[in-house]
Amino acid sequence: MAIDWKKFIEQHHIKNLPLQEQIKLFRWENAYSEKPHQQRLKEDFTNASTSTPGRTGRGGSGAVPPPALIVNYLVVAGGGASAGSATAVGGAGAGGLRTSFGTTSGGEASAETELTTLSVATSYTVTVGAGASGTTSVNGGPRGNDSVFATITSLGGGNGGSGNVDNAGTRETSFPPADRTKGSGGGAGRNWGTAASIGIGTAGQGMDGNYSRYDGTYTGGGGGGASQDGFRGNNGTNPGGGGDGLAVAITGTSVTYAGGGGGSQYQGSTATTGGAGGGGNGGVRNGVAPTDAGTNTGGGGGGPRGGASSPDNSSSNGGSGVVILRYPKEYTVTVGDGLTSSTSTDGLNKVTSFTAGTDTITFAA
Repeated sequence: MAIDWKKFIEQHHIKNLPLQEQIKLFRWENAYSEKPHQQRLKEDFTNASTSTPGRTGRGGSGAVPPPALIVNYLVVAGGGASAGSATAVGGAGAGGLRTSFGTTSGGEASAETELTTLSVATSYTVTVGAGASGTTSVNGGPRGNDSVFATITSLGGGNGGSGNVDNAGTRETSFPPADRTKGSGGGAGRNWGTAASIGIGTAGQGMDGNYSRYDGTYTGGGGGGASQDGFRGNNGTNPGGGGDGLAVAITGTSVTYAGGGGGSQYQGSTATTGGAGGGGNGGVRNGVAPTDAGTNTGGGGGGPRGGASSPDNSSSNGGSGVVILRYPKEYTVTVGDGLTSSTSTDGLNKVTSFTAGTDTITFAA
């Protein structure tokens, strides 16, 4: 039967015990509330109430065991960058997003299963993928860098397609096969309006880029985000906009990650918008410059101003990734010198965020 917590504390005179001890005794009370366990429970209360703080059992002879080491994770890779110095460049794709926290992961997949097989005193690799650097090259920008935790790898974001007619994002044949696999796909550049011209996101990590507008207006397609495809260059409400990322509350506060980058505008005056979750805005020829994607969001970079007469033809930078772990507060994490990290507490859990670098970590109880 249900037992009232307040009455339980008063009845057994255990207010002065540590809270963890009180909770354990309360659980015992529920477990032994039916006969024939009543006498054993009475003995346990008597012995525990005279135990050394932090100890349990008869006479305080045994330490309280920690809970199981169950680790939830968010692993976001670095965002890609677009090509530069060309007409109507596509926005870059966001870095891949994989998470076990909540109900949804990247690419509209269901959330993954938390890790239950990790062990204390065992080294696990953590790598935070850097965002791709903007470029003036017309032959396509670089993709983002992968992020890793243990066996979980999120792929770097795809680059945005060039405005050159012979360059259709990362889908055209001059790119090596490795560059066609990415977290979220980059948008297509000028004159490309077929499925073969857009960057394709990886299942379970991110969404696709989209087509450019090739009817004389010349707007690059938007880069894909974690939860939404990029927008077409001729979309009526958000031409060339980046796809939205995914909100994840693993830290205790909901934050949106991995938004796609906006494509560039050649014959227009309004910048295309990056997707929610740090996606960079696209630039406008002879107008506003593209904006960098957000730090530690994995957002895709925006397309450049474009055109030889622009004062700066560089695309913007993709956002760096992030790795966040959530685990029982009874554990501590030792972090290698090659990583930048911080740890906070949220209820019964600790949350460790890694924002740069690569190295190993170990858990201890």
